[in-house]
Amino acid sequence: MVSLLQALFAIENDFSPDPDRQRRGLRRFLDGCGKHRRILVVEADGRVIAMATVQILISTAEGGHVGLVEDVVVREDCRNRGVGRRLMSALGSWAAERGLKRLQLLADRGNQPALDFYDQLGWQSTRLICLRTVGVTDLQ
Repeated sequence: MVSLLQALFAIENDFSPDPDRQRRGLRRFLDGCGKHRRILVVEADGRVIAMATVQILISTAEGGHVGLVEDVVVREDCRNRGVGRRLMSALGSWAAERGLKRLQLLADRGNQPALDFYDQLGWQSTRLICLRTVGVTDLQ
């Protein structure tokens, strides 16, 4: 999974591949009970070829739980075979089983193949933009 994340972050302008950080983040994801977050993977020939993560949040706009999807990536040599579509369908099933009101995700503006993929699956763009701090101390 770390190698998949490295490939993903290599094409995203806002993040940098850092195997130690990615490994630490994956461990934290896996250490939980799995009730409020999940890592979904697709395996072939004993190796992970695709992955996505989802976390449950509370939305005041929706008046209930929603899911934040991140880390959607399919190995380059395994793309255009329906792997990503099956992965996203599994995410949708997981969310529906938990009664989530919607799923949301962020995608790099420059990653047109990903944007086209989400569009084909029926995901809709919003007029919202993502803002972030470098660290929590930036808020003081």
